[in-house]
Amino acid sequence: MKKFVAILLLGTLSLMQVPVRAAEFNTVQIDKSRLDFAYRQMGVPMNGNFRKFSLQMGFDPAKPQAASAVMEVDLSSIDTGSAEADDEVKGKLWFDTRTYPTARFVVTGIKPLGGDRYEVAGKFTLKGRTQDLRAAATFRQEGAFGVFDGSLTFKRADFAIGEGAWADFGTVANEIQVRFHIVATRAATKKK
Repeated sequence: MKKFVAILLLGTLSLMQVPVRAAEFNTVQIDKSRLDFAYRQMGVPMNGNFRKFSLQMGFDPAKPQAASAVMEVDLSSIDTGSAEADDEVKGKLWFDTRTYPTARFVVTGIKPLGGDRYEVAGKFTLKGRTQDLRAAATFRQEGAFGVFDGSLTFKRADFAIGEGAWADFGTVANEIQVRFHIVATRAATKKK
C-alpha cells in the first residue's frame, strides 16, 4: 500500500511540472500577420497596407463570446505603393498623422455564425472620431497557430478622411475596406 501511495504521489508531482497549454490564442505573430486596405480611385481598384500595428487579444474557440482584442495602427506606416501618395495621406486633409498618429479598433463582442465564421463588433476610432463597426471574420487552427481572416468597411467621410478637393467620391470612393490576416499562438503556462 505504501508503494502505491508513493507512486501516486510521484505521478502527481511529475504532472504538476508539465507545461499546460492555455486554451486561448493570445500571442500575435506580427511578422506573419497583415493589415491591408482597398478602395476605388476614379473607378480603379487600389490597395495598400499598414506596415506597423499592434494587437492585444485573447480568443478561445470554445468560448468565442469571451474574446477580447485591441488593435492600434500606426497611420504613418501606410504603404499605398507610391511615396508621393503616402506623404499626401499623412497630411491634414487625410489622416493628419501629426495630430492623430493612430487608429484603434476595440472589440466589444463576437457572435458565432456557424462553422468557422464570426461577426466581430467593435468601436473604431480614426482621426478623433469613434463609430461602432462590424467585421466579418473566420478562424481556423493550423497546427499551433490560430489564423483569423476578415474585413470591415467604413465610409471615409464619417471620419473626415479626404477633405477639401479630395471630398469628391468620384475621385476617391467613400467606402474603404480594411482586410486583416492575423496569426496567433497560445501562450504556454505552467500549472502550479
